[in-house]
Amino acid sequence: MILRFRRIDRLENHPNLRGILAILAQLVHTSDAELNQLASAWRNTPQLATARDKALSPDAPLVIEVLAAFDALSAIYADDLAGIDDYVTVDPNVTATALKAVRDAIAAAYAKPVLTRSEYAALLRPWRTVYPRSRGHEPDLGPFGSEVKRVLAALPALSRRCHDADSLRTYDRLLVAAFTRDESAHQDAMQIAFNSAVRTGRRRVWTLVRRSAAEGFWRLCPSCHTTIDSVDVGTDQRVMELCADLACALLVQDILDPDTVASLTAPLHTLVPLQERYDTNRYR
Repeated sequence: MILRFRRIDRLENHPNLRGILAILAQLVHTSDAELNQLASAWRNTPQLATARDKALSPDAPLVIEVLAAFDALSAIYADDLAGIDDYVTVDPNVTATALKAVRDAIAAAYAKPVLTRSEYAALLRPWRTVYPRSRGHEPDLGPFGSEVKRVLAALPALSRRCHDADSLRTYDRLLVAAFTRDESAHQDAMQIAFNSAVRTGRRRVWTLVRRSAAEGFWRLCPSCHTTIDSVDVGTDQRVMELCADLACALLVQDILDPDTVASLTAPLHTLVPLQERYDTNRYR
């Protein structure tokens, strides 16, 4: 039976917020060796299945957010699960088992208020075997993480372009940049950047950054609560990709040569001032 608890309608109000954030922050930093350890530690039993069902029941706290976290996990580890790229070294079946342990940990962290101590401990046991202590509350975005965050924070402001002249001007400049760049040279530079992310163990963070960029860009307009009606959705996609490429380039900026950095981060001076203007206006 699910214990009675105060209804939790926002993550910020969750009594296990620190535990949830610690697990979510670790998702993109799990090493190949840790994937093997998680897979080895995971076992399924009827008792665990019952605890899992309880943690994912409609009455569990923020279960929609839990399912969204599962979706993000699948996206972050898509390459590992496919197993077709040279840089993937863990057997996809092992990764799939490891992710079952991760999902149990996420579900347990969110559902802690409605689980018994034994249920919570059992679902979390494989995770705690590999990570006995929490490692932090935010994914590590590298030495230039503050710039990555500034780009991601600026993207939702573009959704205001149907009502805000500054947002529209910024969008138009980004669109010009997307259509006038040397596409072949840009793709070569992005491949260099991605290879750098693979080499430094940041490829999963790379996927997280791209996903965050897409989520920020495709936000609904806060004034009319609709998406922008573009003549060609392809133009929006090109601008979004340009911004995602910019954020990913900043993620590995510390190990790229200056020419590659310059070519990939050129839109930074167009996008970031929009966020600065938005923050200034918001507090007037």
